[in-house]
Amino acid sequence: MPTIKEAASEFLAHKRIAVTGVTRNPKGHGSNTVYQRLRDRGYEVFAVNPNADEVEGDKCYHDLASIPGGVEAVVIATKPERATDTMKECDELGIGHVWMHRGPGGGSVSPEAASYGRDHGIKVIDGGCPLMFGPTADFAHKCMRPVLSLFGSVPKKVS
Repeated sequence: MPTIKEAASEFLAHKRIAVTGVTRNPKGHGSNTVYQRLRDRGYEVFAVNPNADEVEGDKCYHDLASIPGGVEAVVIATKPERATDTMKECDELGIGHVWMHRGPGGGSVSPEAASYGRDHGIKVIDGGCPLMFGPTADFAHKCMRPVLSLFGSVPKKVS
């Protein structure tokens, strides 16, 4: 079973990443922060929101299947009730890596979605934030990681 740091490194090695839940009204939305940081750090990142055609000045896709050429990994940053449907879409499209975002608060983690993904061979990170690790990290997120780990928002190991 890999550590969260190992799983994060593997996830962030992918360069085509979709972020679900990116919104037209970004104030206070972690999904937009993740999207912006990945974009700014050189990732080919795709915003996904079924109700938007453009976010952060970029084209937005209504679902994962609409992204030309597909993606290698997905950050789920929606309400947890939507995570299982997204995980099923990842399975149908052959996307092998999914990160369900969770900072302080409930986040996007759905135990049902995590189980579904793992049962279908998807590598699932169920908690934490990609901005806490590797080339996407900043000082604030690096400081949040140990604190949120203590409270269970960041998994220690990923199965």
